[in-house]
Amino acid sequence: MMRRLDDEARRLAGAIDEATGGTVRDCVVEADRAIVLIAPEDMAQVIGEGGGRIRDLEERVGRDLKLVADAPTPEGLIGNALEPAAVGAVTIEDREDERVAVAQVDPADRGVAIGRDGRNVAAAETLAARHTDVDRVEIDTA
Repeated sequence: MMRRLDDEARRLAGAIDEATGGTVRDCVVEADRAIVLIAPEDMAQVIGEGGGRIRDLEERVGRDLKLVADAPTPEGLIGNALEPAAVGAVTIEDREDERVAVAQVDPADRGVAIGRDGRNVAAAETLAARHTDVDRVEIDTA
């Protein structure tokens, strides 16, 4: 699946690579944040001790960075995108004309999984659309 990065996303990915040495696998720039897909083995390096490296980088680039560890499966990628919520399982369901990922989370973590103004679930859907054949992400607490 071919993904294109616009100029701003390419610049941001380059800045992250230069500042952290971490491998950026995808970057989606939004109005006030960027969703950055990182090689899982590089997450700690990108975040830095106590989150210091990523906070410095956010300040330098002037936007929030939503870091997501890449995963080899759609279920893993979607679960990672919903962090910091504790996701128990993600299942993919075929419904009528769409594929839906259903993420099981503890009721106490529902708000965290969805995120402020739906931002976490939106990040999961954005990455799912770019890297998988999943059309929509739902949160289930049952």
